Amino acid sequence: MASRSETGPGPAAGSRSAESSTAPAGAAGPSRASWAVLAVCCLAQFMVVLDISIVNIALPSMQDDLGLSAGGLQWVVNAYTLAFAGLLLFGGRAADLFGRRRVFILGLALFTLASLGGGLAQNEVQVIVARAVQGLGGAVLAPATLSLLMTSFAEGRERTRALGAWGATAASGGAFGTVLGGVLTDIADWRWVLFVNVPIGILLIVAARTVLVESRGQISRLRDLDVPGTVTVTGGLVLLVYAIVRTENSSWTSATTLGMLAGGVMLLGAFLAIEANSPNPLVPLGIFRFPGIAVANLIAAVLGAGMFAVLFFLTLYLQRVQGFSPLRAGLAMLPMPVSIMIASQIVTRMIGRLGPRPIIVAGVVIGAAGQFWMTGISPGGSYWVEVFGPIALMSAGIGTVMVAMVTAATSGVPMHMAGLASGLVNTGRQIGAAVGLAVVTTLAANRTEHETQHGAALPDALTSGYTLGLLIAACVFVIGLPIALLLPRRGGPAVPVPVPAGLSDGEPVAIAQSAVSESAVTESAQA
Repeated sequence: MASRSETGPGPAAGSRSAESSTAPAGAAGPSRASWAVLAVCCLAQFMVVLDISIVNIALPSMQDDLGLSAGGLQWVVNAYTLAFAGLLLFGGRAADLFGRRRVFILGLALFTLASLGGGLAQNEVQVIVARAVQGLGGAVLAPATLSLLMTSFAEGRERTRALGAWGATAASGGAFGTVLGGVLTDIADWRWVLFVNVPIGILLIVAARTVLVESRGQISRLRDLDVPGTVTVTGGLVLLVYAIVRTENSSWTSATTLGMLAGGVMLLGAFLAIEANSPNPLVPLGIFRFPGIAVANLIAAVLGAGMFAVLFFLTLYLQRVQGFSPLRAGLAMLPMPVSIMIASQIVTRMIGRLGPRPIIVAGVVIGAAGQFWMTGISPGGSYWVEVFGPIALMSAGIGTVMVAMVTAATSGVPMHMAGLASGLVNTGRQIGAAVGLAVVTTLAANRTEHETQHGAALPDALTSGYTLGLLIAACVFVIGLPIALLLPRRGGPAVPVPVPAGLSDGEPVAIAQSAVSESAVTESAQA
């Protein structure tokens, strides 16, 4: 795809050839319309990121109202995460091929309708299906927000400012999700953590039709979407996670569990074979020839597994054991995003001198120390002693790793492949979160059930299960230490690597979600 994307100032822009595009924002600077595009894209990204964290606080209330099982509870989280991770690169490719404005509006419509359906859900299956469709809408919507910005702002200071605003909005969505979820659950009902997206979605659809101009590459054939690759990677991940979750009722060595695990592995193997031979692969395997990408993706998976497990267990612990209201629990989680953002700002100023490897090593050590400290929670413990300190320390480690991890993944990668590299890291983190959460929560639920059967009081049994889950998450996080040591040393010679099949110098940067919120926050700090 050697064509560039088009962004004209008026309705006729969509009809021009993509070959004749010009800089979207000329020398005079971005137009008022460009800033309107920025506002629409930032609000859409805020909504997508918000929904990852806003639901966590509502989980206990949701479980009480719908009678969710332990497995169903984690699927409320995993259905969104898996759909989002498995289809993220697919969504970015669709936006580049079929039109960013069209795909943006489609993603918004899916996300809004799924939010309405989830809020109206009357049982476990309905809310899980709604969350999966939300994840699909988010996977379509998120890459389109970034590619629209890339085609609306000329490269340089103005684009950097726009991407910084986009990243800061995404980070604030994660930070305020827990607080807003607590407020809505406290003063209204858990259903409003999903209903809140409906008016926002409708407003954004109207705004998008008004201010966005269509832009896309030359190619618009369905076969260029790599549907077989998308189906196999998503199906393989879902089957693996479902097999793990089912071990709550079936043993790990049962024929059903082993068969599902084998089926998931086979589908993922088929995905690799498809990508190796596809003329338009979803993930060009040649990108892993660049130093640092494969290692950074492993670190991202470990980070996702450890971080999401902590969010899940702490939310339940604070409400189920400590008796916090949803609002108080949301406020109690605020040290996490605050510490992450502070650490990210500090690392941004250090990474140019030190390189990513020593910073990731330090971040893993700090984060693991906080996680092991957190395993000391008790039914009658103090929040300030057993939660505040550990979560602040752990989050500082996570924020340290985040920035350095994205830097390692994109180091030496040409600009036209930076979007794919960053998108892969984000996908790896989401996949690690889904698989890790499935394993850890299953083991924690088994521990709680065992303690209850042996006469332990419910708060003690729950705390025992949560402590085991946090301990396993801490051990998983430690695995990042030897992985980080595999990163290439800073200042090594550059290795010329051919452009992988499926990408060319003219490829739009936003083939996938070009910068996860952490890396965009870094750009904001640099600006």
